[in-house]
Amino acid sequence: MQGIRDDRPVIIGISGSERAGGNTDLALDYAGALVRERGAVFRTVYLRDHRISPCSPCGDCNNRLSPCALPDDMPAIVEEMKRADGIIYAVPVHGFGLAHLMQIFIERAGVGYLRFDRPLANKVGGIIVTGRRYSDASVHNQLVDNLLLNRMILVGSGFPALLRNTSSEPGLHDTEGLEALERMAHRMIDMTLLLRKHRSATGEPVLPLADRNERVVRQRSASLTHS
Repeated sequence: MQGIRDDRPVIIGISGSERAGGNTDLALDYAGALVRERGAVFRTVYLRDHRISPCSPCGDCNNRLSPCALPDDMPAIVEEMKRADGIIYAVPVHGFGLAHLMQIFIERAGVGYLRFDRPLANKVGGIIVTGRRYSDASVHNQLVDNLLLNRMILVGSGFPALLRNTSSEPGLHDTEGLEALERMAHRMIDMTLLLRKHRSATGEPVLPLADRNERVVRQRSASLTHS
């Protein structure tokens, strides 16, 4: 109904898989069902459905003071991420590393848009990695670094949500991986609600937002600089 504001938490799932209906999509659908059961909103962004250009040879990313000028769908995706309370990156392992769609995406998003004031700061982050057997932990670690770089809050869930499937057919057969995914999804919602409760009660974020760009020189404590 128009005119009614929806104040439910919003979680965005970003799929970096080229394969529709594959293991990564199934895992993200599972996470979405858990989020919706908690009364929150879950939306999925399939990178394969968007036009995302790889970084060009312009070479001015570290010097320019404005967002990337390449004409594609990146600005709209970044804006949707800004509006969300939490973001889940879901990606398969390709060639023992991060699938190229997600690699292109985090490069363009980070250097092209997010580095100026870290607008994802204090949003809750989650990671799902699907694979056959090898290198899923390495891919997970790379995405952890990306979430931390963007000042996001990574909620521990015990073991990371690494889902393995050695079958040629897509399926969620990894019981331990699914349990880790479930814990992650619930803890993301719990943290989102806690952050909202704190802001509602105090009018302030739980963590300060003043230090949002690592390129800006920080004011250090006098006792530390002269020790």
